[in-house]
Amino acid sequence: MYTIMVIEDDPKIAGLLCSHIERYGDRAVKALDFEGILQQFEQLQPHLVLLDINLPSYDGFYWCRQIRTVSTCPILFISARSGKMDQVMALENGADDYITKPFEHEIVMAKIRSQLRRVYGDYAARHEERTVELDGLKLYLESMEIQWGDAKVQLTKKETILLETLLRRSPKLVSRETILEKLWDDSFVDDNTLSVNVTRVRKRLAELGISDALETVRGSGYRLINHWKTVQEP
Repeated sequence: MYTIMVIEDDPKIAGLLCSHIERYGDRAVKALDFEGILQQFEQLQPHLVLLDINLPSYDGFYWCRQIRTVSTCPILFISARSGKMDQVMALENGADDYITKPFEHEIVMAKIRSQLRRVYGDYAARHEERTVELDGLKLYLESMEIQWGDAKVQLTKKETILLETLLRRSPKLVSRETILEKLWDDSFVDDNTLSVNVTRVRKRLAELGISDALETVRGSGYRLINHWKTVQEP
């Protein structure tokens, strides 16, 4: 089951899109707070986004750019604006496709399924992607996913960077200073912000069934210890 986020401020259109998505057996979630789209996206971690252009507060182009700072998941614009420049702007701001209103629901679903197959399907080009692997735990750097066995979890950009740093150094200690530099360059970040990101990574690992692997060394930093068993390749 895939999770699809529908960012559409017309309740009727949003409802119809969600209804069709769920008929295909996937999960559809409507955006509710149009001033906090990125926060909702990071909490939901959808596999694909349907995004309108004309939205309250900020337009779809803005939110597309914001999502692209933390994820490479497919983004499909769906808008009544059919001008050539609108479509060009959508693609240049990070979208994968553009659908004009009024639309045929079958066409929308076909485009959604096509993007899901391309990114998450059996023939997704994993062999072309940079990965970091430790005893069966595999991190995909471009698609920002972590995999253990048959289970996969989508990550944010910062979660991916944090896990990459820990995996490459495992089982050695990684100092807080090193992690801060990797995640935020030279900008000031308080201890709580780093702790929140570490907690999120622990949660992602737990979703894979891996617990107690990310250890805190008080006053020094963090290290990733292999408490999971190596997954044998079929």
